[in-house]
Amino acid sequence: MTDAPAARSSAHDADPIPPAAADAVAELMASGDLFRYTAAADAPVTLLEREFAAALGSRHAVAVSSCSAALFLALRALDPAPGARVLIPAFTFAAVPSAVLHAGCVPVLAECGADYRLDMDDVAAKLPGCSALLVSHMRGHTSDMDALVDLADRHGVPLIEDAAHSLGTTWRGRKIGTLGAMGCFSFQSYKMLNGGEGGILITDDADLAARVIVMSGAYEHNWSKHDIPTEAMARWQNRLPLYNTRMSNLSAAVIRPQIPLLPARVAAGRRNHDALAARLAPCPHLSVPAPLEGEARAPDSIQFNLVGISGAQADAFAHEARRRGAGVSIFGRSEDNARAFWNWGFLDDVPDLPQTRAMLMRACDLRLPVRTTAAEIDALATAIIGAVEAVAPAPRFGT
Repeated sequence: MTDAPAARSSAHDADPIPPAAADAVAELMASGDLFRYTAAADAPVTLLEREFAAALGSRHAVAVSSCSAALFLALRALDPAPGARVLIPAFTFAAVPSAVLHAGCVPVLAECGADYRLDMDDVAAKLPGCSALLVSHMRGHTSDMDALVDLADRHGVPLIEDAAHSLGTTWRGRKIGTLGAMGCFSFQSYKMLNGGEGGILITDDADLAARVIVMSGAYEHNWSKHDIPTEAMARWQNRLPLYNTRMSNLSAAVIRPQIPLLPARVAAGRRNHDALAARLAPCPHLSVPAPLEGEARAPDSIQFNLVGISGAQADAFAHEARRRGAGVSIFGRSEDNARAFWNWGFLDDVPDLPQTRAMLMRACDLRLPVRTTAAEIDALATAIIGAVEAVAPAPRFGT
């Protein structure tokens, strides 16, 4: 049998920077004003904060060096007691429990199901005694936010959204990142807005925003260059430590021109995901979890589960898919994968989470940059289906 043409592997492609960003960077480099507080007003970072807050419908935004920094500052803004417990999903990136530890807190891991979302029964059992609920919308999969908001409210626990993978996603018409006390986003190159690195925190709470601004590194009266009430800022000047997690004007100059492109990128990401999911759906060994009712995703990747396949066959499938040009990895079977909780050796106590472990051992991951074409989607589908049929042929009946 002759192999089908190999798919073009786009797993490591980032989406391009628009020409307007190159122009903004050139102008900035000529001025040399890379520090966000050099200008008296309207520096690129300040404008990014204003424009991003407006795009999300939030009152305040604080741009920082990474989403991890935003998560850390969000937790510190809550002023947790040393050793406070913070509930997080067991399916997330290692930076999330790391941010919890960095904030002086203890991560409590909740089980996730085969659809990659939080197990609500486990959340309800573990939330009592926790000081915060940090929800990671991992790979853009939104858990039941109605249930989570209700649980957080009933227990008097603040909800923080890690929306690094969910810029443009909505829940019952509300933008993800705006449903909790604070929402944190990423501008790393594999996200919807590509700044190489960078993050941003949004909130409607002026006091929380003021605390984050000071701790991010707004020393002396630099906080006056933020869109924030003076009374909120003056309350915290010289009262909080400075962690110096500021974003530079250079990053903001790259990111700002991409904000108007977000709706088109979200539409392209959803089109690519749904087209590939439809191609994979008839295969009995592949299962793509459906979105929850009320969830409108903004995906730049696809995840699917292997069904009725042994561990050896799963390893063979991943190898065969990559050989055919589809850069598939299996979270739990990829050596040292930072999204497999048992690899988080920096935790003092890694719990036994059989449900999440079982999911990660069969959950496949493939990036789909929004620039991916229909022809590339078709080639990826052919490669994935061909790979799974090569290692686990469908049973044949007849005489």
